[in-house]
Amino acid sequence: MSLREQVRTVSGGEVAGILVAVFWAILVSFLAVALARLAQTLRATTRLVADVTDQAVPLLADASTAVRSAQTQIERVDAIASDVQEVTSNASALSTTVASTFGGPLVKVAAFGYGVRRAVGGRKEDASARQASDRTEPAKAPGRTVIVGRTVPGTRRARRTRGKKD
Repeated sequence: MSLREQVRTVSGGEVAGILVAVFWAILVSFLAVALARLAQTLRATTRLVADVTDQAVPLLADASTAVRSAQTQIERVDAIASDVQEVTSNASALSTTVASTFGGPLVKVAAFGYGVRRAVGGRKEDASARQASDRTEPAKAPGRTVIVGRTVPGTRRARRTRGKKD
């Protein structure tokens, strides 16, 4: 047997079969590596979720406590605000009562005092005006008539402008 006889020829179908087998072997190798990495990622993710859960549970308990405390404080502030509103309405009612009780009589007393001062001052002016009129001209009528509790204006006086220069 010669060397040529020992070499066997390969058909096209056999070459195609070998190529497909090599391709599948490479594909399976890549898939095995990808699955191994995916398994590692899943394990790391599981550990991470477990750690986050271990840390989140106490944090959620603290947050729940803080919310309850805030709710209690809000209820206290609400009670204080309603008390302040009640005190304000009581103070307003007291102010109205005091104003209506003492306001009218005080205004009358003040008006009476003003009238007495004007009357006394008017008599002094009348006496001095009489002395002056005896010397020069007739006496002038007072500018206002005083009634207890009210003032009635006499003639209107011309308005004076302050600080304006022509």
